[in-house]
Amino acid sequence: MPQLTLIEALTQAMAHEMARDADVVVLGEDVGVNGGVFRATVGLQQRFGAERVIDTPLDETTIAGLAVGMAAQGLKPIAEAQFEGFIYPMMDHIISHAARLRSRTRGRLSCPLVLRSPWGGGIRAPEHHSDANEALFAHVPGLRVVIPSSPGRAYGLLLAAIRDPDPVIFFEPKRIYRQYKEEVPDDGEALPLDVCFVLREGHDVSLCTWGASVKECLEAAEVLAEEGVSVEVIDVATLKPLDMATILESVSRTGRCLIVHEAARTGGVGAEIAAQLAEHAMFDLKAPVLRVAGYDVPMPLFRLEMKYLPGVARIVAGVRKLMQYR
Repeated sequence: MPQLTLIEALTQAMAHEMARDADVVVLGEDVGVNGGVFRATVGLQQRFGAERVIDTPLDETTIAGLAVGMAAQGLKPIAEAQFEGFIYPMMDHIISHAARLRSRTRGRLSCPLVLRSPWGGGIRAPEHHSDANEALFAHVPGLRVVIPSSPGRAYGLLLAAIRDPDPVIFFEPKRIYRQYKEEVPDDGEALPLDVCFVLREGHDVSLCTWGASVKECLEAAEVLAEEGVSVEVIDVATLKPLDMATILESVSRTGRCLIVHEAARTGGVGAEIAAQLAEHAMFDLKAPVLRVAGYDVPMPLFRLEMKYLPGVARIVAGVRKLMQYR
């Protein structure tokens, strides 16, 4: 069974679906000849041809518009934004058209596109290359927002996103693109969208997170276990629609919840989770819901970048604060 990095697992998923379904096409800047800025599409044009792996002009607005048109006419486009900070020119087409097409046509048309983008900080990139802007899309009715956290989940969730009949924003945490490998069979088995994954069971604190922060949360759980604190780690994975049932079930047992995300704190998806816990789990809580998040400033360049991102020390401190409530 092959050992793959997260980026290799994404390539494997796209190749599998392109071989299985002739309607799947890939488009974006440098995705063909060069195989993408992070090499996520390497080899695909050579295998499937330039009509299905399309190098576009340096024009994100056109990429998004083409993807919407292709999807409306029966293709299944996988469009790439080279970085999450370049995605803003695409938002008019994605929000005004892709997200509304099914509602606008009363179900006569759907928009089965996937918009892939490297996402988040941690690689010492320049400005516009390190945003965590998932909350902008999670607020939009009609969109799914998915962020994998491991090679295996990247493969299974991307397969599910491509097969979904509606638009999916698929953010890829580039900090862990090549950080580690794991076995990823090319079996075509999709993972379910719209559900959380409980990666570690515990009974003292529920730790909710997504993307690259999953790794730090699992490491923090190991540190806290040595102190006698049992932490349950939940990978939210699909941020819209949000699987609150899994989170509520966990918090009903632990009574405490820490939410960890690298996006700026104000208005983040963590605030939505906290609000729903206040609405539905108030009497299960033994402590206030806390957040460990990025700060309400642009990503600092470059030496302070890792201080901005939630690290193990900040996560451990957050859990310790929760445990002070008895």
